[in-house]
Amino acid sequence: MEIWPAIDLRDGKCVRLVQGDFDRQTIYADDPVEVARRWVELGARRLHLVDLDGARDGRAANQDVARSIVEAVKIPCQLGGGIRDEETITRLLAAGLSRLVIGTRAVRDPDWLGDVCRRFPGQLVVGIDARDGRVATDGWYQVSDLDAVAMAVQLAGEPLAALVYTDIARDGMLQGPNLEAMKRMQQEVSMPVIASGGVTTLDDVQSLADVGMAGCIIGKALYENRLSLPDILETAGDQLLEL
Repeated sequence: MEIWPAIDLRDGKCVRLVQGDFDRQTIYADDPVEVARRWVELGARRLHLVDLDGARDGRAANQDVARSIVEAVKIPCQLGGGIRDEETITRLLAAGLSRLVIGTRAVRDPDWLGDVCRRFPGQLVVGIDARDGRVATDGWYQVSDLDAVAMAVQLAGEPLAALVYTDIARDGMLQGPNLEAMKRMQQEVSMPVIASGGVTTLDDVQSLADVGMAGCIIGKALYENRLSLPDILETAGDQLLEL
């Protein structure tokens, strides 16, 4: 199972939110590039970057920081948040990002999503963020009536690299992942599913591997020293793969 240490970006800093709430923020570092280097030194084989400002405002806002991270580390990085047009996709891939995570526009404009998936095969990931099983958009401020698993099933056949499935209620809470929801999502789709939200212990990592998740994103537990990245990588049996 792939392990994706998360670096969430807001105003150029490395932060973590609780359940996506911008009023419940902790700043962990003023220099996200140094954070990226630290994760690499500890064995990270890939990084998950999130442009929080972009997710909320609908336009990429931390591109320069993301580019600096890509230039500083020699491992694949994927970025999500505010990616809602083909020009932004082209620019960010040209900057060296390996994959881009599309959320809000994937929900609102499936025809556009299908088009860009075919233009950039294997380079796009759909981020499905759910609260009580319903898909949320716009930095999690808006919750739709769309069922998360139903949306994933509709993506069958698109040349996506993966899905990132986030349980909003578990994000930043250090209470463990929603294993049942993650298992159901992985069972219903044929493409790789990366779990996000709530991973706190090595048992959580093992449990996600046991239900067949292709990967998991880990944030707050790393920043709060609840988990050691080398221990996580060993538990997951993560291997360096070319993305």
